[in-house]
Amino acid sequence: MHRLTQDAEIIEIPANAASEPEYLAAVAPPVSASNLTVGIIVSTWPRLSQTFVLREVLGLERLGLRLRIFSVKVPTDEPVHEEVAQVKAPITYLAFHSSWKPIVDANLRVARELGAQYFRTLFMGLSCVRYGNVLHILRQFLRGAYVADILRREPVDHMHAHFATAPATVAMFANQLSGTPYTIAVHANDIFVKARGRLLRAKIERAEAVVANNEHNRQYLMSRFGTLLDGKLPCIYNGLDLSEFNFRWPRAADPGTPLVLAVGRLVEKKGFADLVWAVKILRRQGCPLRLEIIGSGPLKDQIRAQIRQLQLGDCISLVGAKDQQAVRAAYQRAALFVLPCIITSDGDRDGIPNVLYEAMASGAPVISTRVSAIPELVQSEHNGVLVNPGDPAMLAASIQRLLLNPGLRDRLARAARDTIENRFTLERTSRELFELFEKLRRGTHHPATSTPERKYLGGAR
Repeated sequence: MHRLTQDAEIIEIPANAASEPEYLAAVAPPVSASNLTVGIIVSTWPRLSQTFVLREVLGLERLGLRLRIFSVKVPTDEPVHEEVAQVKAPITYLAFHSSWKPIVDANLRVARELGAQYFRTLFMGLSCVRYGNVLHILRQFLRGAYVADILRREPVDHMHAHFATAPATVAMFANQLSGTPYTIAVHANDIFVKARGRLLRAKIERAEAVVANNEHNRQYLMSRFGTLLDGKLPCIYNGLDLSEFNFRWPRAADPGTPLVLAVGRLVEKKGFADLVWAVKILRRQGCPLRLEIIGSGPLKDQIRAQIRQLQLGDCISLVGAKDQQAVRAAYQRAALFVLPCIITSDGDRDGIPNVLYEAMASGAPVISTRVSAIPELVQSEHNGVLVNPGDPAMLAASIQRLLLNPGLRDRLARAARDTIENRFTLERTSRELFELFEKLRRGTHHPATSTPERKYLGGAR
């Protein structure tokens, strides 16, 4: 245990923290003096499955940025990560069922102030509709005008929208009505499945920058939009606060039946059906193991039925959605972490699942698949093992191989932790995003390709 004195307060640092500098970065005061204020626009705040957004917010606040969060939806009754309580940013919900009156009032004020520009902006959005989803555009436009009305009283220097779907649409409309520049952070489903056609092009064209969280996504967008993204498509990976993830190593000699852990939403692209089949194969071969799947989602009943049909209820547990504290504890118990991602028939896929970062930081050796950007994080036979997607037999063989080879498991786990420490810390990735915002404010990054006719600057009413 290390000890650090900070303003006469003793802070204890776990002895198994990755490195003292990394841990101190998490507990020390903000290192960046900045008067920059950023509005973060998200689909839902908070959301259990979007730990990367929560971490980014905390990382930026530690660097001294002032943030304001705009959430398109209100959260459900799912568990909430305890780290949410650390966020200082005020939150504004844009959901109609809870905020319809302020949304309507704000739109009346903006329409009166901007006149024809208000309706031209709406028409611009409607002209991007290809599949008849007029109601969706109208809802995001009304939300965007609500945000613009708020920004005239409580201005921010920049807006940053997570996902190229509704949050980016809200940001685009707010930009056209207020003049506040915006960036878009793209992830996976939003660009591979949901956000398509002229509307996505319009959002990208008007954005100051589009931030990809892996190189695979970056190259995909370049192939679709080419010169439209020249100079404004940086790659900034997601990062981890390593002080939250104890690296338990070695662990290969743990007694009892080995635990294989999987974490993720119960959706097709995670490949959990293949993992259940792999356990059936290993059961036939007499390989002892327990599989625990943490997560919930639309395929819960289907996966449960598969487990029952294959008579695997005694060795596979579906434990539902859990908060970060419970997930971190599960990493400590796991002999292996497995996430056999696939590409679905409609093109949906993961980028780099954040649970892979977390397992690698925790000392659980990982097995995943050669899908999308996963090989950018997991180099097979160096810091993990990659198998072909949709191949339960190959997956079963790799699980058995690692369970029978404790030395290999520990070697992979050590290299995995080194990878996270060297390339994927929250301190590093937050600073990269912070520096992008600063460059955009100074005008040293690619300029926006369009600007509104005039800013909405009416006084508060």
